[in-house]
Amino acid sequence: MAKITKRLVDSTEAGERELLIWDDALPGFALRVYPSGVKAFLVQYRDENRRTRRVSLGRYGPLTPDEARTEAKKLLGDVARGGNPAEKKKAPTLEAEPTIEDLQARYLEEHARPYKKPKSVKGDEQILRDHIVPALEGRPVSSITREDVVRLHHKLKDKPIQANRALALLSKMMNLAEDWGLRPAATNPTLRVKKYRENKRQRYLSSVELARLGKVLADLEGEEDWQNLLAVRLLLLTGARSGEILTLRWEHVDMERGLLLLPESKTGAKAVPLSAAAVALLQNAPRKEGSSYVIPSPRRKDGPLTDLNPAWRRIKARAETMQDEEEAEGELKRKDRVKLADVRLHDLRHTFASIGAGVGLSLPMIGGLLGHSQAATTTRYAHLAADPLRQAADAIAGHIAAVLEGKPPAEVLKLDQRRAEK
Repeated sequence: MAKITKRLVDSTEAGERELLIWDDALPGFALRVYPSGVKAFLVQYRDENRRTRRVSLGRYGPLTPDEARTEAKKLLGDVARGGNPAEKKKAPTLEAEPTIEDLQARYLEEHARPYKKPKSVKGDEQILRDHIVPALEGRPVSSITREDVVRLHHKLKDKPIQANRALALLSKMMNLAEDWGLRPAATNPTLRVKKYRENKRQRYLSSVELARLGKVLADLEGEEDWQNLLAVRLLLLTGARSGEILTLRWEHVDMERGLLLLPESKTGAKAVPLSAAAVALLQNAPRKEGSSYVIPSPRRKDGPLTDLNPAWRRIKARAETMQDEEEAEGELKRKDRVKLADVRLHDLRHTFASIGAGVGLSLPMIGGLLGHSQAATTTRYAHLAADPLRQAADAIAGHIAAVLEGKPPAEVLKLDQRRAEK
C-alpha cells in the first residue's frame, strides 16, 4: 500500500496480470493498472448486505490522482451515510440518462481494456470513433432502435467487413448495456440484422513465387536485420500468425519434441508442430544477449520486434529490383516475372495451408496445424484439394470408359502398391 500520487502512478509499470494498488491514506481508494498499460482509479466498499462493490472513477490522464481522490471521498462519504453508489451508477436517473458516448467510455474501460488484447482494443476504438459514435451521437442508450442499427449498417454497405465488425461491436455493447441496467432486458436492437457477405481475400504464393522470395531473402543476408529474415522464414515454415512469431520466447520452443508451446494465441494456448526444417532454422538462429525473444527488437535491449511490415515492404521492393536487373542482363524473360507487391504477411500463412491442401492433406489436419478453433475456418482451402480428387476420378472413370468401349481397362494400382513400387 502507498499513497496514490502522480509520481507513483507514473512510475508503476504494467505486468502480465491486472495490478491493484490501494491507497493507505484513503481506505477503499485504489489505482488499477491493466496489462495493456491503461491506468484507472476505483473505489471499493461493502454494501448493506456485506457484498464487495466497486465503482470506476475514470482513467488516469483525463483524471488526475487528486481529482480521483476527491471523487472517491464523496462516494465513500455516501457509503458511510447508507448509500450504494454502484447501484446508482447501474441504474441512472432519467435526468442523467447515459448516451452512446457514455456507453463507449464504460465499454472500453470495464470490458475492452481488461479483457481484450491491445490490438483488438485499438480496433474497437477506431470503429467507435469512425462509425458508431458519429452515427448515434448524443443518443440515449435506451432510445437506440433496430432502425438506427440498420441505417448505420447500410451506410457501410460498400465496406462489408467494416459494416459487420461495427454491427458485432455494437451488439456486444448493447448486451453489456442490458447487463448494466442501461437498457431493458432482451431489447438488443442489433438482433436479426443480417450481416453482409464477406469475400475473403485468398492469395497464395506459387512455387515460382516462393523460389523468388527465397532468393530475395538470401540476397538480403547481412544487409537486412537478421530478425526480419528469421521472422519471415518462420512464418513460411510454421504457418503461424505473425503475432505468435513476433512474441515467441525461447522458453516456448521445445526443440526435443519439435513444438512451439504458445501460452497465448488468438484461439488460446496451443502447441504448434515444428517440421525438421523449422527446427533446423531455430537451432541455427542467432540469439540476442539479454533477450528472451526469438525475434528480439534490434533497437531495444529486451523486447520483441513489434512491426515486421516495414521490412516486408523492403523485401518485396528488392524482389522487383532483382528482377529488373536480371531482365536487363537477359537472365529473366518478362513473361517469367512474378509479382509479390500484393502479398501480405498473413498470406504466408495461407500459403502454408494451400500447399498442405495441394499435397492431399485433409482439411481437419490442416486446421489442426494452423490452430483453427472452428472447422469452417479451414474450408476456404477446400478447392485447393481438388487436384488429388480429380486424379482419383480420372483413374476410376478411365477404367469404366475403357470397359464400356470394349478396350482393355487401364491398370489401376492400389495406393500401397504404387508406393511400394517407387
